[in-house]
Amino acid sequence: MPLEEPKKPVPVRRIISSIVLIVLIGGFTLAVKKPAPVAVPQSPTARTQQAQSFEAKVSQLEQAQAEGRAGAEIRLTADEIQAAFAQTAAANGSQPAAMPVSAGESMPAIEAPQVSFAGDTVTGQFVTVMSGKKVYVTVNGRLGAKDGYATFEPTGFKVGDLIIPVSLVNNALQKKLTEEREKLKLPEYISDLRVENGELVVKQK
Repeated sequence: MPLEEPKKPVPVRRIISSIVLIVLIGGFTLAVKKPAPVAVPQSPTARTQQAQSFEAKVSQLEQAQAEGRAGAEIRLTADEIQAAFAQTAAANGSQPAAMPVSAGESMPAIEAPQVSFAGDTVTGQFVTVMSGKKVYVTVNGRLGAKDGYATFEPTGFKVGDLIIPVSLVNNALQKKLTEEREKLKLPEYISDLRVENGELVVKQK
């Protein structure tokens, strides 16, 4: 019986971006005022160094799995995540892409996000273009893992400088997360994903 070819692990950045991009799909009233940025821009040199650090840490986790070692853990900073986002955008030609929503529809193009961590909370800020205007969306929340899938619990939501009550957003978000559940599937060897003390913690089984 031929051995099944092992699946390639899903990059951590893809999991995070999937969660926060899903948040943007909905029919909310929009404001277009530019809010304060959630992350400090990185110089090209710093961005390269942070991206290399990101890849090195993820490789450590993958190597631990390949060698049969259990319980490995990596901690990623917001700067490393941010650099990984930028590197991916550059590899894709730095052009924001429209995301499919349903047959015949697509959501507006979204620029590379800004990400920051504080305590146990992640903050993401995204820019999308609607009707020729830039719209800034900022979302706060807690990342987690349950039954092999990444989870997201929103604690704050803003469009421009307009604060949207989380109670108005959460039902739509959780519904969308359920619809897009397979995109949030973690690699089989990952047991936990959370923000702790201002860093993203990824833990192996």
